[in-house]
Amino acid sequence: MNESTALSSSEESTVFVDALIPIPIPRYFTYRVPRVWSDLVDAGIRIVVPFGSSKVLTAVIVQVHHQPPKQYQAKYILEILDDSPLVTASQIKLFHWVADYYMCYPGEVFQIALPAGLKISSQSKVQINPAYSVETTLNEKEQLIFNAIQEKGSMSYDEIAQLAELKSPYHLIKSLVGKQAILIFDELKDRYTPKVMRKIRLAVPYEEKEKLVELIQQLESKPKQLAIILHYLQFIPVLRNAEINQKGLEKSSFSQAELSESSLQTLIKNQVFESFEVVVSRFGQDAEDFIPAVFDLNQAQNKAYQSILNQFREKDVVLLHGITGSGKTEIYIKLIQEALANGSQVLYLLPEIALTTQIVLRLKRIFGEQVGIYHSKFSDNERVEVWKSIVEGKYPFVVGVRSSVFLPFSNLGLVIVDEEHESSFKQVDPAPRYHARDVAMVLARQQGAKVLLGSATPSIESYFQAKEGKYGLVTLKERFGAASLPQITLLDTKYAQKMKQMKGGFSVDLIAALEENFNRGKQSLLFQNRRGYSPYIQCQDCDWIATCNQCDVSLTFHARDQELRCHYCGYREGLLRRCAACGSTQLKTMGYGTEKLEEELQLHMPDARIGRMDLDTTRSKTAFTSLLAEITSGNIDVLVGTQMVAKGLDFEGLSMVAIFDADKVINFPDFRAHERAFQLICQVAGRAGRREEQGHVYIQTNQPTHPIFDHILQNNFEAMYAEEIVEREGYHYPPFSRLIKLTLRNMEAARVELAARHLGAALKEKFGHGRVLGPEKPLIERIRNQFAMEILIKIEKGLALSKFKEALREEIDIQSSHSACKGVQIIIDVDCL
Repeated sequence: MNESTALSSSEESTVFVDALIPIPIPRYFTYRVPRVWSDLVDAGIRIVVPFGSSKVLTAVIVQVHHQPPKQYQAKYILEILDDSPLVTASQIKLFHWVADYYMCYPGEVFQIALPAGLKISSQSKVQINPAYSVETTLNEKEQLIFNAIQEKGSMSYDEIAQLAELKSPYHLIKSLVGKQAILIFDELKDRYTPKVMRKIRLAVPYEEKEKLVELIQQLESKPKQLAIILHYLQFIPVLRNAEINQKGLEKSSFSQAELSESSLQTLIKNQVFESFEVVVSRFGQDAEDFIPAVFDLNQAQNKAYQSILNQFREKDVVLLHGITGSGKTEIYIKLIQEALANGSQVLYLLPEIALTTQIVLRLKRIFGEQVGIYHSKFSDNERVEVWKSIVEGKYPFVVGVRSSVFLPFSNLGLVIVDEEHESSFKQVDPAPRYHARDVAMVLARQQGAKVLLGSATPSIESYFQAKEGKYGLVTLKERFGAASLPQITLLDTKYAQKMKQMKGGFSVDLIAALEENFNRGKQSLLFQNRRGYSPYIQCQDCDWIATCNQCDVSLTFHARDQELRCHYCGYREGLLRRCAACGSTQLKTMGYGTEKLEEELQLHMPDARIGRMDLDTTRSKTAFTSLLAEITSGNIDVLVGTQMVAKGLDFEGLSMVAIFDADKVINFPDFRAHERAFQLICQVAGRAGRREEQGHVYIQTNQPTHPIFDHILQNNFEAMYAEEIVEREGYHYPPFSRLIKLTLRNMEAARVELAARHLGAALKEKFGHGRVLGPEKPLIERIRNQFAMEILIKIEKGLALSKFKEALREEIDIQSSHSACKGVQIIIDVDCL
């Protein structure tokens, strides 16, 4: 055998893997597999790989083969993390579709799809340098650390700091490294750790009656040990069922009963009891609350349900347009039950966490342990448990937010997208800037599942597709039971101001309505889509406004913490006492946030219990649940909230809704402003009077004659749609075109402007002036010290979208290398909102 033949034979026997790595590169990367692991690698298994000169990453195997890469020397994989695949071929296919459609890279999709708990983290540690010369002099503290490392084998930075009684150990570590006494290395750790429960069980010989009776007699002189035995038998009837003994009893049960820990340890030492550990779920299952749903749909619901089933025979997607309080959730539950009975998986998508709490409690009572919940307020470990449970088949039904579309489903039968119009389904940053509703439809198509979109106020785009016949359309126009739509009253704040009928930001009519509702023992909701106390602070002498030092926005005043905050970059500073421009002390809070409304409302209604629901009051995982419980139990009379109160919440005692300032929503500079104003106001109004008593809605506005209010007063979505669709077609906006927004960013305004003008000119020359608009400055020009310019591209219907995007990507790549664009970040947002 010659040398080339031997080499060829060697290469053929070597196993290589193509790996998807979580960084923005367009290709897979190939790695060499150590021979001892050749039989362990498979597509979908996570591995730890080196990348570049210093990075260590968690990757997933896409393909196993025997072909070495031609352009570079393949490095060895460092570790195999799974015994069986955790990422499916279907997921990899979806990652590629998302990357292609939203003009990013598969690695970026993989990075946000995989929970942090499934990625490896590295922790810097130190060990003794084998080449260390004992002749080198160490001071007393260094010698202490050296001896401790020698004894333990390795130590973390935190352990060294604790031992040396130092706040920061870096100077000490640097000195030891300089003396070649220690080496620094990165210890790789899997972030996911299963939850373990310590349990106790009787040793097998004592499962026999004679042995157990003998043991009890022996312990009569040792009452503490006997108490432990009797406590165990109280919960684990060994003589009645010996098998139950193997499951054991939680160790914590003994301490909760205030039994002696030392006596328990003695029984374990004497081999009467065995101590063992079991891996348990982090999600407590309330089996006693499990109540299989047995309910009948009313006539309208049943008609809608049957219509959905009929249309699913011909259409893959159906839009359920049901007014607020019409009972869409009951229809969802019926469809979910049917899908699960057929052995299929179900994904129920909600726009944000605020919606999950109330609906999840209801679904848990109906579907019990079949339901898995997935959202960002869960810890890394909790999200990993959901992921693994789906792979193992424990959760055939998942309720989650937008990232749930990337979970490892293998047998989807039904996808429900509730409140499908919500902008929260669209990811803004980082890439991929995907829309979960649209990705869910692709996911469903890949797995042969049906999709139900539900909303009281559908998006113009979805309703257009339904009217065009691409989607099925089912309408539900009456509220469930005896409930009726609320009565809506417009309050003209401009007239009230003129007639001296305003108390702060409240009209006297609104205060009177709130007081009357309170006196009747009913609950009210006050909506204002601004958190904090005041949107800005202004000097009354020179008109100076406190602004963020990193963004072109005013700082919002938060009274509770007595500080000014930027809601874009998170910058904070203490409350100012003097104007930064003229030195005046005449600083005044301007405008109303939820915090200020809560305070003023308490002055107007001193006997009422006021609550607040916004991002500031619901940051922790349990805060939202606690607040919901307070409202449901009637401990809150008036709830002040931002748009999170508009999304699907149902409170039995809530009979009145007040919208504090409708004008800001209506007059926002965006082509979707009227659509969103209709959606938001109708959704908030829909929280009122969802039982027998008709609710009331009061809307404060400076422009009560605005045309959008005619549609809101009549709850006439079709009329609003008819007006909007004509205007959209005239100006070639979606659904008659697709929009791609290019945002250019850099810390120098002049450089961004030069790059934007250069790129804009090149794109106009290639694609035409009618398709390329801008560049223009965005509404907020600077965020986090990055200046921005925007270019908007309109792609008309009928144009080959994939080919256009290929040409666009090619042109952006060409222009990015031009000197005018050097150092400028170009962000691509497909189907921008």
